[in-house]
Amino acid sequence: MSTPVIRPRRLRTSPAMRRLVAETRIHPAQLILPLFVREDISEPAPIGAMPGVVQHTLDSLKGAVQDAAASGIGGVMLFGIPATRDAIGSGATDADGILNRATRVAAAEAGDALVVQTDLCLDEFTDHGHCGVLDARGRVDNDATLLRYRDMALAQADAGSQLLGLSGMMDGQVAAVREALDGHGLIDTAILAYAAKYSSAFYGPFREAVDSQLRGDRRTYQQDPANRIEGGREAALDEAEGADVLMVKPAMSYLDVLSDVAATAQVPVWAYQVSGEYAMIEAAAANGWIDRERAIRESVTGTLRAGAGAVLTYWALELSAWEKNA
Repeated sequence: MSTPVIRPRRLRTSPAMRRLVAETRIHPAQLILPLFVREDISEPAPIGAMPGVVQHTLDSLKGAVQDAAASGIGGVMLFGIPATRDAIGSGATDADGILNRATRVAAAEAGDALVVQTDLCLDEFTDHGHCGVLDARGRVDNDATLLRYRDMALAQADAGSQLLGLSGMMDGQVAAVREALDGHGLIDTAILAYAAKYSSAFYGPFREAVDSQLRGDRRTYQQDPANRIEGGREAALDEAEGADVLMVKPAMSYLDVLSDVAATAQVPVWAYQVSGEYAMIEAAAANGWIDRERAIRESVTGTLRAGAGAVLTYWALELSAWEKNA
């Protein structure tokens, strides 16, 4: 039997060799930490379905942002949880609403060390839990919702958000928000379009994180998990409307969509490693079924390998520390 001449295993012979030839690397600047801020609590509240993640107070948010800045990660994404809600999500556009107050706190603490980003969606603020305004028949009214998004954009930009995360999946949302920002001279406020956001079972723990009031489901505006081509179409529309960054969400089950979008987009493409992805790994690791650190690294590396330039992940600080100590 002839011996092999081509031996790919030569490049796997040692940790140093494997590190040297690695095609994909995790850098702290590629990581974005989602943070939840709740109005009606006096101390951080643990989220049961997401071990290690809490709902912050405004005071504890300061420390969380300081830690994020010191870690070298790229940014934080803020979600607000109000004490009261109504049909149109009034708290989302109130300058003294929890998210806008939190944004001012985060911007002051972050300085130039982080990009402060905000979730621009009504679901946390409405008493029905949908991402938009409902019509007389109880359906999400796309165009009436765009008017609310425009006002939200102005409020968030005024509070100090540098990047508005449009996550509602309304048709025309990027164009509507871009027009509102530019019309008020806010030409430097950037838009992160959740361009391909799927109606996923993996959002489950997030419902607890934001105390969701959702009745029904979001399948009339979030995408069907069966559709790949549609994800690319949505991303192309958002880019044409002026999105500065495109998002695919969730990450794990949609790496094909992420790869498709990254291959054609002319703007940065990110992915969100959502609450269910986090919870699954934490639960399996807690039971001793998987190696926690290896699974976390592998899940984020796979997302970057598929084409993401950055990843929103609840492990951002841990990953940053691991990479610095590697």
